[in-house]
Amino acid sequence: MRIHPSEGALQKAVDACKQMLANKRVLVCSKNRLTLTAVSLAEPILQSLIGGATTEDEALQIQLESNPDLLITSEDLERGYGIRLVEKAKQQSPDLKALIFLSRETPEVVQEAMEAGADGVMFVSSIGTGDGDFIHALRTTNSGGIYYPRAVLEAATAKVKPAPILVDPLSERELEVIQCIIQGMKNTEIADSLIVSAETVKSHVSTAIHKLGVRDRTQAAVYALTHGLVEVDI
Repeated sequence: MRIHPSEGALQKAVDACKQMLANKRVLVCSKNRLTLTAVSLAEPILQSLIGGATTEDEALQIQLESNPDLLITSEDLERGYGIRLVEKAKQQSPDLKALIFLSRETPEVVQEAMEAGADGVMFVSSIGTGDGDFIHALRTTNSGGIYYPRAVLEAATAKVKPAPILVDPLSERELEVIQCIIQGMKNTEIADSLIVSAETVKSHVSTAIHKLGVRDRTQAAVYALTHGLVEVDI
């Protein structure tokens, strides 16, 4: 694979990252020390970096000490497991945004990352392809959405779990709202798309969370996606 971005495109990407991370506190975690160093020293990350780690325990300790806004991690760590790190970090700080890069692209691993609470799930194989996953992930999660690109959605839906029997099934409108969440839309965007008020969307989201017995809107979307309750255009 060759990477040869134009100077203008590269600077535009750097400027966009710098702007989105300007007021964020960023924690980076990776097994590969070269990758960790390269990412941490990248200009947009460095301005907001509070720490870097190669192990799950180190990252959780930094989180306790510094309360980051954004966690960027790989699946593979020197010790521990990136997906478990995301789960523990989100339990510790529910408002934390977590982006994870996966080396394995199986339905099971993708679903595991989603269920752990990752706000953005990307494949390592997408790096340098020109699709701009990282920029899109930052932009989407910055505005309150979740970022699951096409390749990730294809993997997640390739092997769905048995559909549950709900005492109170989701309504057609609740399912539409969840489909919008999966597409990365925030409540105001969903309201515009469905021509309803933002408060109505908020009510539908709250009801869906209660019916599915999950903790938040992201997990409601993940549950519906991985159990085949919704069909998503890929």
